[in-house]
Amino acid sequence: MKHTLEKLGEHIESANGKALLSWEVAHGELTLRTDREHVLKLLTFLRDNPKLLCKSLMDIAGVDYPERSERFEVVYHLLSYKQNLRVRVKLSTDDKAAVPSALGVFSSAGWYEREAWDMYGIYFAGNPDLRRILTDYGFVGHPLRKDFPLTGHVEVRYDEEQKRVVYEPVKLPQEFRDFGDMSPWDGPDYVLPGDEKATKDKAA
Repeated sequence: MKHTLEKLGEHIESANGKALLSWEVAHGELTLRTDREHVLKLLTFLRDNPKLLCKSLMDIAGVDYPERSERFEVVYHLLSYKQNLRVRVKLSTDDKAAVPSALGVFSSAGWYEREAWDMYGIYFAGNPDLRRILTDYGFVGHPLRKDFPLTGHVEVRYDEEQKRVVYEPVKLPQEFRDFGDMSPWDGPDYVLPGDEKATKDKAA
């Protein structure tokens, strides 16, 4: 006997054809894969089909895989109150190709798309207010990309003379140091820096 989620996956596949590239059931949730061209069609189907009725878009998340040709995944999390069901939709994209905005399907998509743009630089075509939402307007780059430098590009401070916030390029007083990976948990022969004196006193 097939599980309910597997039946739903087959139902979605039969109704959407090319709009659904693949699907799987994992960890008790149904995950669907689509592409930029068909994502709005699939989201609309999931919202309106009586067997699903995923009326709530709970989140749009980005994931960065720099080694891939299309480095980003856009992940939509949908919830059906009627069916007590969660569905995940994934698509791949890069930092040049535009993903159609889901704002016309789910009114909650606007801010989620702004966050994905701010953090990853994923562009959503048709979003009328695609601007930064978590970082400052003067921020350089997209901080959740895996190649974003840990130090950032600029630092912000309040200047007493100018009586305002100023932005300056990051300047490190020294290079990052290499620290060994040894620790007190690696064995009795490891001595914490600064503990040499205590060790000598014990020996005496």
